[in-house]
Amino acid sequence: GAWMLARRGAGRAMRIESLTRRLDNLPASLPPPARAYATWFEGIGCFSLGAMRRLPRPGLQRRCGRALLDMLDAAYGMAPELFEWVEAPTSFHAKIELFDRLENAEECLMGAERLVQQLTGWLCAHQLAVERITLLLEHERGRVARPPTPVEIALAEPTWRDEHLVRLLRERLAKLTLEAPVIALVLDANQVQPMAPPNESLFPEPGGSEEDRLRMFELLIARLGPENVLQALPQADYRPEVANSWVPVQEKMRETARSAQMPPDVESLARPTWILAKPIALLMRNHRPFYGSPLKMASVAERIEAGWWSQTQTRDYFVAEGQDHTLYWVYRERIVGSGEDEAPRWYLHGLFG
Repeated sequence: GAWMLARRGAGRAMRIESLTRRLDNLPASLPPPARAYATWFEGIGCFSLGAMRRLPRPGLQRRCGRALLDMLDAAYGMAPELFEWVEAPTSFHAKIELFDRLENAEECLMGAERLVQQLTGWLCAHQLAVERITLLLEHERGRVARPPTPVEIALAEPTWRDEHLVRLLRERLAKLTLEAPVIALVLDANQVQPMAPPNESLFPEPGGSEEDRLRMFELLIARLGPENVLQALPQADYRPEVANSWVPVQEKMRETARSAQMPPDVESLARPTWILAKPIALLMRNHRPFYGSPLKMASVAERIEAGWWSQTQTRDYFVAEGQDHTLYWVYRERIVGSGEDEAPRWYLHGLFG
């Protein structure tokens, strides 16, 4: 109906009644299927669409075909109109050509933000969330052509929000030094998965949700690098140096696997919050270890003898207390085969919170 009104300049119609009146006054030869029968319509005195609609439908269909009736029904809103919906591509790959050469990586953020907006639209259309994206900075082509500079963003949790992705790209581009000018940007969604609905609780947890914590980790990784944001992964070993193991936060570790690495009696062991990378030798004053003040033993000895297959350790660990009531984790080294006259050597190995 709108197409027919536009062809004849008959104005606009906001209601079905006005649309019907305007269409009834249009010439009968306007619909393409009726043009082959224009002479016949003139011979029977049918000069308008209104007069055409008053003709018997079975006879009109036999004379002019079904296509004319279908077009009339669609124009007057008498038949449902089926549309071919635009379908988003099954994978995301977008490219944008820059107007000028960019010498600074931070200047690429505006173009990258446009690509991220396209990505989030594609994700919402497919009900997906992205886990890893790659932004390629394409350089000039010629005799000294360089491969594109990749900027990879790995997410701890899938997301479909553009503001978080743009923030991570801003941190990565701020640390990037370009080897050549950039002429184009390409964004690829490498890993996607079905979108999970947010789990909103009635009473939010203090300090933010799990999603907020993961976003903070992702921001720190983008700013400091994955090798500088670590998580604890204790090993099944009684030696503190071996048990104290750290891996990047990006490495996903199941809780069952993490628990399997722990000794069976780990809950009963007194362990400090911080383990020193290298034990500190303590001074001895009046036959007592000294660290800022004389240390008083606040626990019985915990003997650790392990590592005979690689590096034997024979130590007696104590929880020691200073005059300011600070708790330390110290050990007395036992030298196998030494004489009784040799003074014991004390070391500071950890600090309690």
